Amino acid sequence: MARQNPQDPKAPQPSKPKYERDYKPPTFTIKEIRDSIPAHLFERNGWLATAYLCKDLAMAFSLFFLASYIDSPFLPSYLRYIAWPAYWFAQGVVLTGIWVVAHECGHQAYSNVKAVNNTVGFILHSLLLVPYHSWRFSHSAHHKATGHMTRDQVFVPRSRSERGLPPADNTQHDHNISVSHLIEESPLMSLAGILGMLLLGWPLYLFSNVSGQRYSGWASHFNAHSPFFLADQRLDVHLSTLGVLVVGGGLTYLAKMLSFATIFKFYVVPYLFVNLWLTLITFLQHTDPVLPHYREKEWNFQRGALCTVDRSFGPLNSMFHHITDSHVAHHFFSTMPYWNALKATPYLKAKLGEYYIRDDTPFPIALWRNWRACQFVEDTGDVLFY
Repeated sequence: MARQNPQDPKAPQPSKPKYERDYKPPTFTIKEIRDSIPAHLFERNGWLATAYLCKDLAMAFSLFFLASYIDSPFLPSYLRYIAWPAYWFAQGVVLTGIWVVAHECGHQAYSNVKAVNNTVGFILHSLLLVPYHSWRFSHSAHHKATGHMTRDQVFVPRSRSERGLPPADNTQHDHNISVSHLIEESPLMSLAGILGMLLLGWPLYLFSNVSGQRYSGWASHFNAHSPFFLADQRLDVHLSTLGVLVVGGGLTYLAKMLSFATIFKFYVVPYLFVNLWLTLITFLQHTDPVLPHYREKEWNFQRGALCTVDRSFGPLNSMFHHITDSHVAHHFFSTMPYWNALKATPYLKAKLGEYYIRDDTPFPIALWRNWRACQFVEDTGDVLFY
């Protein structure tokens, strides 16, 4: 049901939005949900996954080949100002699809063989400057604790006190809000914040855990001693960092051999587009006024898996392998192949009823709305809304 939540007519609280005061946490068991989906949709197929990957790689290499003619004398100079942005956008979309395939590998959804999954995922993510195993470990923790206020790992809401705001029951709160908070609420600062998130959000998350839990010390996907890694994961973390360094070194060598401008045009700008799409997609999947977050007392896996929104990105859905519009299914069953997650979604929708949330608001509008509306949660309570 589009942007609707379960309703319970008991004890309305007029100061809260209707979807919040009427919300009643779901009581489904994971077995009930799994049994609602045909068994064959859980089957993995490495050959089919490889075929999809080959298609993506063919598109990426084709775009690279075509872009090699943009600066040739055969193309009028004025058309280059159109051709380069077209290449950057298209290649960014295709590379995001390849990133999603590596993401499938991290969930062991690519094939039935763990070594195949991790080898393919490591190569693809390293080429996109992602520390594969490091991300795989933190992302697994995110899936195991989605929507949990102290254990989730990405886009964790900040509380009222963490934002430096006065208590909700402070009758003088309008006078206590600082000028800096008022400036933060301005449309211009919101636009700057959105652009900053889309441009830098992904690398800052990898380097310093921005939007994740707050830890003491350097919490980073490049620090094997970060608090979200276990001792037996450290070797893989080091290997992931080495993979990124090797690719980074290769790009540096090519920049010296060819030119920085060449690497910037062919690789860096599409890479920035990948960062943009990843951050945008993830933000809109897990940040929305109608999505609850839970403290330990009320959280369970099923409730956490429902703390996500299926959202259409139009014709880009297929390019992104439907990680956008079948994300609820993915959070319940992350080893299910992405092409089957889309098929499983109608079954989930029928089973979950009004607990299934889909939003077909155009994503630029949804981005602006959610950025402005989802600022903080309260310091008290076990079921929290922005």
